[in-house]
Amino acid sequence: MEKLPLTRAGQQMLDAELKKLKSEERPAIIRAIAEAREHGDLSENAEYHAAREKQSFIEGRIKELESILSRAEIIDPSRLSGSVKFGATVTVVDEDTDEERTFQIVGEAEADLEKGLLNLKSPLARALIGKDEGDSVEVRTPGGARNYEILVISYG
Repeated sequence: MEKLPLTRAGQQMLDAELKKLKSEERPAIIRAIAEAREHGDLSENAEYHAAREKQSFIEGRIKELESILSRAEIIDPSRLSGSVKFGATVTVVDEDTDEERTFQIVGEAEADLEKGLLNLKSPLARALIGKDEGDSVEVRTPGGARNYEILVISYG
């Protein structure tokens, strides 16, 4: 079975979500289904169908999180150094717009671009892997090629 790289923070975030789903969301939806059943005819009971749909989503997410966590390989970025690799926090500057952005390269399960958590499999992360400070990389995007210079690489 393929191991999934995760940072310690990513593991804790996913673990917290799993605990919340199991301890709060699952019992709440079971109560909502029981309540909706009391309203009679289930075939025309919108509350019941909505609750069952939400239950299906919750159970699916629980299975997904359990699968991710069971295959997780926790990588501690603070023990790493050198060129860009998983866990690195990288500050780049867009060579066309001079816009600076900082990303941490993380596993797919914990990626969140709005929080600066860049998916290891994304075109930008793939272009950055193995590069050093001062290097320029070209990234092909749907909007055309973009060029970035690596300003800072840090771990931890």
